[in-house]
Amino acid sequence: MSVPARQIRARYSADTVTVYQAYPPQVALPAVAAGRFVAPFKRDRMTWIKPSFLWMMYRCGWATKPGQERVLSIDITREGFEWALARACLSHYDRDVHGDKATWSRQLKASPVRVQWDPERTLHLEALPYRSLQVGLSGEAVARYVDDWMVSVTDITPTVHRVRELLRANDAHAATDHLPVEHPYPLPAQIAAGLDASEDVTAGEIPGQ
Repeated sequence: MSVPARQIRARYSADTVTVYQAYPPQVALPAVAAGRFVAPFKRDRMTWIKPSFLWMMYRCGWATKPGQERVLSIDITREGFEWALARACLSHYDRDVHGDKATWSRQLKASPVRVQWDPERTLHLEALPYRSLQVGLSGEAVARYVDDWMVSVTDITPTVHRVRELLRANDAHAATDHLPVEHPYPLPAQIAAGLDASEDVTAGEIPGQ
């Protein structure tokens, strides 16, 4: 079965959805201990959350890039996730969504959330022909993310290192066994339209139900 060009795929339950971020130890370790982001995390900066594990691996180079040595798996409420997506603006102009560039520019400046679709990645971090969603939070959205949406914060760096070791040993099968299972995320049709997401994401069931 072919994958739609723009589809949110994530690990989720009836109440939560998992997103990923990578930080240096001085930011990541206090967050794990507190169960939320605390200083030196900066609330006044845009923070990007990623539902795709493999896209996060591409971004952080399997936790090898400077400043991204610790990978966090963060469970947030689905209510919060959808609040963000309902108020998001695409980071690029799309004629089919915005009508004209002036409208898009006004929306971009006013929105506390921006999203972009980047090529999804394979286990070997090669680009795939379909896209993965990245969500940038700023202002009110960051405050809600930290104070209201976070359910748990887990340091999964050891798993990331293990997968990288297995890949270096040419054992892709074993590496795949360590990956989180992600499913198409069911979105309300109105939110999907605003994200220019494929229609397939508006339908689906909770995994394991």
